[in-house]
Order: sequence, then structure tokens, then C-alpha cells
Amino acid sequence: MADAVKGPASYFPSIEKKYGRPIAEWKELIRSSPLTRHMELVSWLKSEHGLGHGHANALVAHTLAEDSGK
Repeated sequence: MADAVKGPASYFPSIEKKYGRPIAEWKELIRSSPLTRHMELVSWLKSEHGLGHGHANALVAHTLAEDSGK
């Protein structure tokens, strides 16, 4: 039996369903942004792409952790 996905990645299925873009595309947008700080990126996703706070936060947290090797 597979373990349930936990943490920010647990939001990914609902993000893809609600906003119609694959997670890889969201991560590429985050990585290509000139912004680097967590909350700046969250605010940008909310204002420019219409994401809710929880979804934006999950995407940014997961992407930044992945990029830092944590």
C-alpha cells in the first residue's frame, strides 16, 4: 500500500484540476520569475495567475525546497 502524499505536494491534484495547468508548468513559471522570495512569489501567483493562497504557497514551497536540495 502506497503512503499518502503529504506536505505541499498533497495540493497538486487539486491545483491541476482547478487551474488547468500541469504542476511542471507552474514550477517553470516560478523558476522563470525574476522574484526569488517566498512571499513575493506567492503574491505574484495570486495576483497575476489567480491562484488561491494555499495553492500558491504549496507550489512555491515545493519548488523552492526542490531547488535548494532539501
